[in-house]
Amino acid sequence: MLSRTADHLFWMARYTERAENTARMLDVHVQTALLPQSIADAEQGWRAVLGISELLYGYDQKYEQVTQKDVIDFMVRDPDNPSSIASCLRQARENARAVRGALTTEAWEIQNATWIKMQSYLQTSALEQNPSDFFEWVKHRSHLSRGVTIGTMLKDEAFHFIRLGTFLERADNTARIIDVKFHGAKETQGQKQGGQSQSQSQSQTQSQSQGDDDIGQIDFYYWAAILRSVSGFEIYRKVYRDVITPERVAELLILRSDMPRSLLGCMGQVLSNLKNVHNDVSADTERFAGKLHADLQFARIEEVLDAGLHDYLTVFLERIFELGNRISRDFLVPLAA
Repeated sequence: MLSRTADHLFWMARYTERAENTARMLDVHVQTALLPQSIADAEQGWRAVLGISELLYGYDQKYEQVTQKDVIDFMVRDPDNPSSIASCLRQARENARAVRGALTTEAWEIQNATWIKMQSYLQTSALEQNPSDFFEWVKHRSHLSRGVTIGTMLKDEAFHFIRLGTFLERADNTARIIDVKFHGAKETQGQKQGGQSQSQSQSQTQSQSQGDDDIGQIDFYYWAAILRSVSGFEIYRKVYRDVITPERVAELLILRSDMPRSLLGCMGQVLSNLKNVHNDVSADTERFAGKLHADLQFARIEEVLDAGLHDYLTVFLERIFELGNRISRDFLVPLAA
């Protein structure tokens, strides 16, 4: 396969997956923003959403304050933001158009129709009136694109490059969500503990039990929101059949091979599809991906947490970035230096 064709297919899949991931993050945060919280906490939450996609600098250059309306507008429709949903779906469609001959008619029509319908969608006030409906639509279109790809395309190199792009993007996004959300939880808990240690009044002691219950409920919704952002809430209940704890959330999203959006699950798919497009110069890249997969496969969550989750995920993201560069070097149009 020509490297330019492989490049278009790979990035078509990555942009489609990125649009869905952005919709998932925004949808969950719109729901959790309805919970009781201070103005400072609300702003910090939306900053975390921007931070996941490394968009804080771009947002701050354009807006003076962080508000829900502006963050949604920036991450959904802003043409100057290359990671906005509109930009991602446009790029996915353009990449698909460039290689229509490598796609089935159904696969191309899904990409084209999604772009056309999104333009008409954003010209109305539907996003402002009910953003969750729009985010569900984006997720549905991404599911439809994947389903049509699996159901209509020959399992040849074109198919494997599409799947390779999908799972590489998904692994990167899941790692970012875990890292940012766990840091947010630590900061919130630290602030609560600090506030409690400074107050020694009798009234606070008497109401401590009720306060603990309130914190427990907030924590439940917080961790449940993280799981829902990766469609993992029902899976968690099925696997663990117990209360939601940060350690088990981390284990599910990092080390469970049967969890579709876990790091191990994604890397298993990346490695499998990489082997299916093997060429004369890709042995080192396969070995690099294999080591990353093996490190996840044989890790234990206790070891990961003892070593420091943030440090672990930082290294993982660096290795995913390096793997993307190696794939570009070996198969695709090389990235500009």
